[in-house]
Amino acid sequence: MAMTSASVQAQIKTAKLYSPDHNIEAILEDGAHGMPTIYVSLDGKALIANSEIGLKIKGRKMPMAIRKVTKPKLVKETIKAPFHHTNKFDVQYNEMTADLGDGISITMRAYNDGVAYRFSNTIDRPVVINDEIAEFVFPDNPDVYLPFSTNDKKPEAMAFQNFYTKSKIGSAEPKLAFLPVAADNGGGIKTVILESDLDSYPGMFLRADSTYSILRGEFAKYPKKYAYYPWRMQMYVTETEDFIAKVRGKRDLPWRVISVTSDDTKMPTSNLVYSLAKPSKVADTSWIKPGKVAWDWWNDWGLRGVDFKAGINTETYKKYIDFASANGIEYVVLDEGWYDPKSGDMLTVIPEIDLPALIAYGKEKNVDIVLWTVFNVLDRQLKEATKKYAGMGVKGFKVDFLDRDDQQGVEMVKRIAQACADNKLVLDLHGIYKPHGLSREYPNIINYEAVFGMEEMKWSDPKVDMPLYDVTFPYIRMMAGPVDYTPGAMRNASKADWKPVYYNPMSQGTRGHQTATYIVIDSPFTMLCDSPSLYEKNQDWVDFTAPIPTVFDSTEVLSGRMGEYIVTMRQAGDKYYVGGLTNWDPRDYELDFSFLPAGKQYKATILKDGINADKEADDYRITTSTVSNTSKEKIRMASGGGFAVKLEPVK
Repeated sequence: MAMTSASVQAQIKTAKLYSPDHNIEAILEDGAHGMPTIYVSLDGKALIANSEIGLKIKGRKMPMAIRKVTKPKLVKETIKAPFHHTNKFDVQYNEMTADLGDGISITMRAYNDGVAYRFSNTIDRPVVINDEIAEFVFPDNPDVYLPFSTNDKKPEAMAFQNFYTKSKIGSAEPKLAFLPVAADNGGGIKTVILESDLDSYPGMFLRADSTYSILRGEFAKYPKKYAYYPWRMQMYVTETEDFIAKVRGKRDLPWRVISVTSDDTKMPTSNLVYSLAKPSKVADTSWIKPGKVAWDWWNDWGLRGVDFKAGINTETYKKYIDFASANGIEYVVLDEGWYDPKSGDMLTVIPEIDLPALIAYGKEKNVDIVLWTVFNVLDRQLKEATKKYAGMGVKGFKVDFLDRDDQQGVEMVKRIAQACADNKLVLDLHGIYKPHGLSREYPNIINYEAVFGMEEMKWSDPKVDMPLYDVTFPYIRMMAGPVDYTPGAMRNASKADWKPVYYNPMSQGTRGHQTATYIVIDSPFTMLCDSPSLYEKNQDWVDFTAPIPTVFDSTEVLSGRMGEYIVTMRQAGDKYYVGGLTNWDPRDYELDFSFLPAGKQYKATILKDGINADKEADDYRITTSTVSNTSKEKIRMASGGGFAVKLEPVK
């Protein structure tokens, strides 16, 4: 419903939009400073108070006032979602568009679980955007969860990996934070700020203004000059323009997303970002294969009991292929070192590796090869590299060290995604900004990093609390998209015993905790991060974990509270999987199997913390039993613990 009110002094235009269930109200109106404002409430409770939004366009002096508003329309659709946490879902929303004059409009959507808006350039002309105004004013000084930049000197240039700093917005540090960012509005209500359909435009950061309880958007400036770090020939920005984006022709800008949930368990399975993204440009996705990876880098090529010098060489990778083949693992990644990173030339393989022989050896054993590279190195040799390696039988690239999300960086990712799709190559994006729905447009992007993952355990400060992070980021970061967390550590440590060790790293928390991550975390392309030599000594764990799928038909979080614990159930065909994680607090949990179909029996195989796991973190136990949808199972999660359950129908 679009409404207009008037007074003697001035005409103020106000447009209201409601979610289909009428619980969420979004109000767009003319602001006092020449920019529109947005207001969002749930059941009458203000979540985002009047917040200024708009564009500062070069050469435009007129205010962005609402000229006219289209009549709201209800849209219903079913979205197919390959490699998402559910293979399809229904969505409905109300939508309206407001004309802001001079060829600029704003479209707003109200869903039952949030609000989104985006600006559009409606005239076919070039536009220079000096800045975008994006404020989020939070009433009542809520707690906010901010993942701060790890680069104080150049905060837009970093790997988008950090834990969450929780504080009242009124006492938050005024440091740059990357998305997604969450706020606890009280009463169980959480508001999460995200973005979707980031296309040829810089990504949004947020900075807290504690004086006014505001999170303000900031954007990387348009790059002007570059240099290269010599050890990887990684490109970085040395000088920028005084604007953030160049917009050419009629086009839409990214969606600003305000997710609203009143139950923590609904957060990890949000579909907002995915549904707001562009539809797939890959018509046939049958060649895209998700799966698990026998990974080299985390365990530092750490083989034992072999008759060759382990390292970046053909013999070592044959051992990884042998292990992958023996356990039904789909991939081996050749991480950094298969080409000389200092050369910046990924077309030349080091002499210690016979890549054609490894590819052929993998094909004999039903294991595919993925190659690591640096974003700008691949981009510079994009046509040659994609054609050459696709022709050799390589199945994809793990691309690393973008470490920025300015407009040109975002355009580079899109070029790489398109070229790889054209050559039927999958992508695992590392050193990358948060997901924004690009894996809907390009389903060959089967994972993203942008997470403080297991690799951090090689060097982190002992004060880092990974079990806490593991039960926090699924509620926030996974709302944006999948996560390459790289689990699977066989050296597991209690809170008292953990320390960073580079060559023989260990995880914080129990073996059960590690196992549960394969179910709790959305990760279509996921690592077994440890050494084949250690896995072969823990074959029962490998036999349990390796067959767990990496994509599922449906996902439901059965129980959980952000920062405390999470229990997730996933269905794949006629099988079900349940994973549970806790923070450092030990926890008793009763698993209710009522989600199973009635009248059927299932074999339950449960991997859980052993009785001594609080002290000996690698202590675990595997049990089997027969259950039905009337069954319940009491499970003890040790400090930093977890459990995993596989359910197969009894024939």
